[in-house]
Amino acid sequence: MNDMKHRRLLIDIARDYYLSKITIAQISDKYNVSRYLISKYLDEALANGLVKININTPVERNLVLEAKFKAAFHLDHIYIIKDTDTTSDDEHHIIEFAAETIQQRILQSRVVGVTWGSTVLSVIDSFQATPHDDLLFTQFMGDNLKTNAAHGSAPLVQKAAAKFGAQYMTLPAPLYLFNDQTHQLLAQEAAMAPAFAQFDQMDTLFTGIGTLASLDSIPVWKMNQSAILGTATADQVAGLLYGRPYDLNGRMLNTEHDKLFGARLATIMQVPVRFAVVKNKFKSQALLGALRGQLLTDVITDEAVANRVLQENQA
Repeated sequence: MNDMKHRRLLIDIARDYYLSKITIAQISDKYNVSRYLISKYLDEALANGLVKININTPVERNLVLEAKFKAAFHLDHIYIIKDTDTTSDDEHHIIEFAAETIQQRILQSRVVGVTWGSTVLSVIDSFQATPHDDLLFTQFMGDNLKTNAAHGSAPLVQKAAAKFGAQYMTLPAPLYLFNDQTHQLLAQEAAMAPAFAQFDQMDTLFTGIGTLASLDSIPVWKMNQSAILGTATADQVAGLLYGRPYDLNGRMLNTEHDKLFGARLATIMQVPVRFAVVKNKFKSQALLGALRGQLLTDVITDEAVANRVLQENQA
């Protein structure tokens, strides 16, 4: 039997056994193959990746750790997912829980702000398609210009809106504009007006948390790091949130030198619900700074990140 025919046989047998729930004896009669070979072919289909079996374990929260966070950071809405045996399962559980939790909030919202990044993309991809046409997603910061991003050229607001059959607004400009006159004049352009009109209407936003390393991964911003930071130095930066750098105490470092194109920080801080999803323990200092500065209202993370944050907070 050639490879293609054998592969087809494995697929047909696996489909009959796993999906159609046909017994091995019945499959043996159907294909005129011994029961021994049917069992062997099923094992081969698993080994070759033709069949993948996923066991969805329940997503559990660490309520004791959540209570410690609430006391330490005066944060009412903290969700800490229990770690599992593998990192991939941990990441999957965080994204799964974040998608469900954020989606519930979105369905109670009218205008939802969306940032960019791989974590945000993963959450959007995990949303369940739910028609909700009385809803608008808006990009409230310019584009980060990461041309090799996993989501390609489609704006994340567009991807999010598609999950809900909703409307969306983009902000067709770079994340940072260093020429003050250009910054002011572009904000007055008609093409920018629809998005700018929605900034103070946002009732929910969701984001990942960035670091200086993530900013430096984009050549144009790495070349202009000093222009973004202003008088601050790189060693002062604990993280970046809403496109702006802040220190370990949550103090924004460039308020007098803010080159970000989009919503003002004061406007963002008035949004009632500001979700962040953190699934990387190397962003623990970034999360600690954001918590100390009360830059977020809702945080979703896992035990590994949470424990590291508490240790660093006590150091």
